Amino acid sequence: MSAVLTRKFGEETVQFLGKKVSVETSDQKTYNGTLTGIDEKLDVVLENVESLGIIKMIINGSFVKEIKLMEKPFDFKALSDRIARVFPGLVKIREDVGAIIVMDKIKVTQAGIEEGSGLAADRVKAIYEEFIREIKK
Repeated sequence: MSAVLTRKFGEETVQFLGKKVSVETSDQKTYNGTLTGIDEKLDVVLENVESLGIIKMIINGSFVKEIKLMEKPFDFKALSDRIARVFPGLVKIREDVGAIIVMDKIKVTQAGIEEGSGLAADRVKAIYEEFIREIKK
């Protein structure tokens, strides 16, 4: 059971990577920036720390009181469901790497198609672009 909980915690934390977060420490200090790294001890790496002009900093996990996500995470599940309507049974979500894999050869991330070519990749790209237009409305 512990391994399952640890894996689930890891999957949830991956959603914070690359996003704006607010980190509160045990000494009541708050740091706002982009989370670029985190480990199992909650050691965190922040970039572009607001109001301090710090380019990059590491906060020891033993001082981290809480980490708050300040922007909505990318909805991989909704996009994969949409792609699966066109490619049933051929779509896998890999939240550990922040990607959707289609037909074991097309890799879709939050930024778009990263791997794959051909007609299938073109179709996936069209679905992705439509999805992005709708969520930006």
